[in-house]
Amino acid sequence: MEKELLLMMPGPVPIPERVRLAMSRQAINHRSAEFGAAYADCVRVLKTAFATKNDLVIISGSGTAGMEAAVANVGRDKDIACIVNGKFGERLYKISQRYGKAHEIKSEWGTPVDLEALKAQLEAGAQIVTLIHNETSAGIKNPAEEIGKLCRKHDALFIMDGITSIGGDTVEVDKWGVDIAITGSQKCFAAPAGLAMVSVSSRAWERMTKNPPYYLDLAAYRKSAGGTPMETPYTPAVPLFLALREACLIIEEEGLPARIARHQKMSKAVQAAAKAWGLPLFPKIDKLHSYSSTVTAIEYPAGVKDDEMRGIVKKMGIVIAGGQDHLKGKIFRIGSMGAVGAPEILSTLAITQHALKKCGYKAKGDGVEAAAEVLG
Repeated sequence: MEKELLLMMPGPVPIPERVRLAMSRQAINHRSAEFGAAYADCVRVLKTAFATKNDLVIISGSGTAGMEAAVANVGRDKDIACIVNGKFGERLYKISQRYGKAHEIKSEWGTPVDLEALKAQLEAGAQIVTLIHNETSAGIKNPAEEIGKLCRKHDALFIMDGITSIGGDTVEVDKWGVDIAITGSQKCFAAPAGLAMVSVSSRAWERMTKNPPYYLDLAAYRKSAGGTPMETPYTPAVPLFLALREACLIIEEEGLPARIARHQKMSKAVQAAAKAWGLPLFPKIDKLHSYSSTVTAIEYPAGVKDDEMRGIVKKMGIVIAGGQDHLKGKIFRIGSMGAVGAPEILSTLAITQHALKKCGYKAKGDGVEAAAEVLG
């Protein structure tokens, strides 16, 4: 068989064959009914995954393009409260600094967000709040619903990055009061990287800046998507749209509730393995915060070197992630998102367990067996 690395990281993730094949056809006219139908299929399934009736558009660009589109279209010269407890919260904060007056509400990576500081910032007049729902840099899921309620109470717009939760975990954009929600194609949707999907509420449309960016002008995307056939304002990455359409159809066939349950079971299996090994999970959770359902962050035992351990895993054909920035060498992260299931999870855990042993760590128990009990 052809040797392919199995990507068990927080994205990109393995791409199903039918999704890959969707990109291999001859080019089509992006102003045609055929392209418009593909776009419409994507939006139909995406609205279900977002749990929204809001307008939803697709941008040819990475998830970061979606993040910048969200901030740039409503945040120019506004007071923006940016919740930060990981790398991607920092990214939204840095983007916000370029467009408005950004206020960082900072917690240590992987620790609960400071809701009291957020309340104070809202009372001081913050007009926009940004949040990473599922912070993969630390493996923590943040309380989007509670933050949405605070935004509504203070009439602030709520921008939520759902890049690693939408399509793989429970997300309820309308119920939570999310005004702009963002996700990316290469995470839970198991499509190639390069598309950002953005939903926009009526409140957000009413508060759009008068001087939006040119390529990331959300109003331009809404106008083009509202035509017959559906279009994008500028030339899209057509093969990626066709791949995303196939990935969305797979989600529709599996059923979103079943897909979410599968993701939750896989993450619990990885958590069970870590517990059996005697290794602590990195995030510090409470009644409002929980472990991520799409990536598990595990602390390294003393004496185990990151490059050595993950190098052994990679040599066996699987890629897992290390820590980012100041967490490099302190944690490793195992992704459980997209189209993977028990075979991929158990293979990854078996090889990780082997690598830990080769690096001199004596596990307390059998993590593979513990995970199999969860998955069985």
